[in-house]
Amino acid sequence: MKRLEKNVTLITGGGKGIGFGLASAFAREGSDIVITGRTESRLIEAKKKLEDQYGVEVLAVVADGADEAQIKGVIAQTITKFGKINTLINNAQASSSGLPLIEHTKKDFDLAINSGLYATFFYMREAYPYLKETRGSVINFASGAGFFGKPGQSSYAAAKEGIRGLSRVAATEWGPDGIRVNMIALLAMTESLREWKENYPELFERTIQGIPLGRFADPMEDIGRVAVFLASEDASYITGETISLQGGSGLRP
Repeated sequence: MKRLEKNVTLITGGGKGIGFGLASAFAREGSDIVITGRTESRLIEAKKKLEDQYGVEVLAVVADGADEAQIKGVIAQTITKFGKINTLINNAQASSSGLPLIEHTKKDFDLAINSGLYATFFYMREAYPYLKETRGSVINFASGAGFFGKPGQSSYAAAKEGIRGLSRVAATEWGPDGIRVNMIALLAMTESLREWKENYPELFERTIQGIPLGRFADPMEDIGRVAVFLASEDASYITGETISLQGGSGLRP
C-alpha cells in the first residue's frame, strides 16, 4: 500500500513549478489531489498529467488566494467531491522581488501579504474543521530571505516570516486536535528567484557558491518527498518546526 493512499491533499499554486512537483510527489504516494491557481489552462494540463501518470483523482479549481470568498469555495468543492482533507499545503506566493525596500510601494507589499500571508490564513481557517476530523497536517513555506535578510526581498521576507509565526501559533493551538503544522524553508529555482537573479546577479552567484551541495532543490524529488514525510504517520510527533531544504546553505548553530 502506498504511504498516502485514500488521502486528500490540497495544494495551492499546484499547476506549475514547486506546486506541481509537490502534487506529483503526493500523487505518486496514492493521494488524491486538489490543485488551485489563477490560470485555468495550466490547471487543466496539470490535472491531466497527474491523473494519467498516477491514476489518482484530481480536482482543479481556479481561485485567487487573496479572495476570501473564493477560498471558501475551494474548500466547499473539495468536501463535495472528496468528503475530507488530510493535508493542506500553502505553496502559492507572489511578490515584487528585486525591489529595494525604499522603492517598495504599498501595492508591492499588498501583493506579497495578500497572496502569501492572508491566503495561508484563509485556507488554514477554512480547512480547520476538516483537518480536525482527519487529524491531518498543514505544510507552509518559509524562506531564507526572511532568515538572512536577503536584499531585494523585503515584502517577500515579511510575508514568509508572517507565515512562520502564524504556523507556530497554529501548531500550539491545534496540537490538542491532532493537527500538525510544519514549515519548509527551501532554495529552489522559482520565478521569484529568477527575477532576483536578474536584479542581483552578483549576489545570486555568491548564493550558488554558498550552497555546499552545489545545486537548487528539485520540486518533486527533494521538496516533494520531504513534504510527503511531514504529511505521513512517520512525522506524527513533529509540529511547529521549520525544515530547511537549502543544500546546507542555511547552516546555523
